[in-house]
Amino acid sequence: MKDMYGMGYDPRTYALIAFPARYALEMHHWSEAAALTPNLDATGGDGSITYWARAIGAARTGNVAQARADIEHIAALHKTLVDQKKKGQAEAVDQDRKEATAWLDHAEGRNDAAIATLRDIAEKQEASGDESDYQIPAREMLADMLLDMKDMKQAEKALEEYKTSLKFFPNRFNSLYGAAQAAEMAGLASQSTAFYAVLVKTCEGATSDRPELAKAKQAVVAQK
Repeated sequence: MKDMYGMGYDPRTYALIAFPARYALEMHHWSEAAALTPNLDATGGDGSITYWARAIGAARTGNVAQARADIEHIAALHKTLVDQKKKGQAEAVDQDRKEATAWLDHAEGRNDAAIATLRDIAEKQEASGDESDYQIPAREMLADMLLDMKDMKQAEKALEEYKTSLKFFPNRFNSLYGAAQAAEMAGLASQSTAFYAVLVKTCEGATSDRPELAKAKQAVVAQK
């Protein structure tokens, strides 16, 4: 198997470094992501994963100073990989930097730049068929950012981005829930219920106690 950097997949490395970082972001546990401890034994581009999650978590909790510092760590790792002529790893680490910078830009009100960055990454992912299960889609991040603006027009745009993301990454929990939330904020009640219903069906038989799933179930029941 391959990891997100195109190198040989090491289950132990993934468990120790990549899984905690991605889990915190997937669960939207922003403070937990910001508090992740970098693994000093990480080699190559692996160390970037933790700083990427830390920076996004920090940006989403308003700690722009930490986010900026973590992004600087990613930039330093990128420079090292470029100097070592490790092109594949360098490109992946630079994507981490760009995604984290987009969230920092959003936190500081530079939304046009943030949106443009994530849209560019998303289009490249989709054009290349880079649909790994080991990543959070940039298109979903873009939709999350639009939804976070808490504006009806932006919610409508977020809904379209979630729909596009779901074409490439079907049945992702956060994209389905995000689409339902965006439709609800945009005043599209029937679409919101439809996405909640798909989420409930997708999670059928699961024992998850996630509040998002509980809300989806309540929304579906209320429409019966």
